[in-house]
Amino acid sequence: MKYKIALIPGDGIGPEIVAEARKVLDRVGTVYGHEFLYEELLMGGASIDATGEPLTAETLQKAKESDSVLLGAVGGAVGQSKWYELPPNLRPEAGLLKIRKGLGLFCNLRPAVLFPQLKHACPLKEEISKGKFDFTVVRELTGGVYFGERKTEIEKGIRKAVDTMPYDENEICRIAKWAFEIARKRRKQVCSVDKANVLDTSRLWREVVSEVAKEYPDVQITNMLVDNCAMQIVKDPSQFDVILTENMFGDILSDEASMVTGSIGMLPSASLGEGKLGLYEPSHGSAPDIAGQDKANPIATILSAAMMLRYSFDLEKEASAIEDAVSKVLDQGYRTMDIKSDNTILIGTKEMGDRIVAQL
Repeated sequence: MKYKIALIPGDGIGPEIVAEARKVLDRVGTVYGHEFLYEELLMGGASIDATGEPLTAETLQKAKESDSVLLGAVGGAVGQSKWYELPPNLRPEAGLLKIRKGLGLFCNLRPAVLFPQLKHACPLKEEISKGKFDFTVVRELTGGVYFGERKTEIEKGIRKAVDTMPYDENEICRIAKWAFEIARKRRKQVCSVDKANVLDTSRLWREVVSEVAKEYPDVQITNMLVDNCAMQIVKDPSQFDVILTENMFGDILSDEASMVTGSIGMLPSASLGEGKLGLYEPSHGSAPDIAGQDKANPIATILSAAMMLRYSFDLEKEASAIEDAVSKVLDQGYRTMDIKSDNTILIGTKEMGDRIVAQL
């Protein structure tokens, strides 16, 4: 099979980590008989330098014409980069928001996996983390309070700000279906998280999710209030399989989930829509302080490529092979600097990519 992949290296360490993911994909193609065709595109600071815009219409169109998009990272050091002297709509991160909207990506998928080889890095006690957990946050990405009407005004001499949190049943239904479909590929458990004891949007959320659940009788559905979920993630993260929630709650919970794994350098992510086209990227930033030094951890980007194979191309065997290769390299004691510990072997970005390729 042939697949057309839009590569967006981006800024900082982005080009380095995308290069390693590409090496891994090429090896998968050789072993399993696929051909991956790449087109490199500019976004973020690199695009600003070349075109004056963080994302051009031409780049967005090329992304739409691809089978999937693999992104490194965008942006620089806030307050230290020339890009942040620009208006907000012309800064690097504006390109990321624009491409998500332009591609119709409303589902953000953020796995939280504690590799047993890295259990020492988890801030939770081992009797809590049990040395290993694996769950995924499915976050609605284009609705809710971040996209609702807002205003700041002076009323009777007092400054007042208002944010609205709108959701309609169609927005809730489509993200719920993604969560149930993903659960079917995992352990068939969905925990829908809301604040139904207070918010009307959450009451509608719970009602619609319950209706969608009837279409998936093989998947177990539970409901949990967001404050309780935040506590449960640090009390017993292994209880979760798929956490489904709205935009703001998902933003907060997915960041909490990333911290309990001990290293954001290991965490991939995906932004998905109605079809198979998706945007895949590591959860971490562009780390400009270590760019070009062969110090970055490419594993999150490599695992993002594995997610691309699984969710955009339906290549489950190939995705699992990448994940197994990463685990084998960790078993052998090799680490980049962000996950280095006593009695492990420090290697650089390129060697980590090479060693993962060698295991495929």
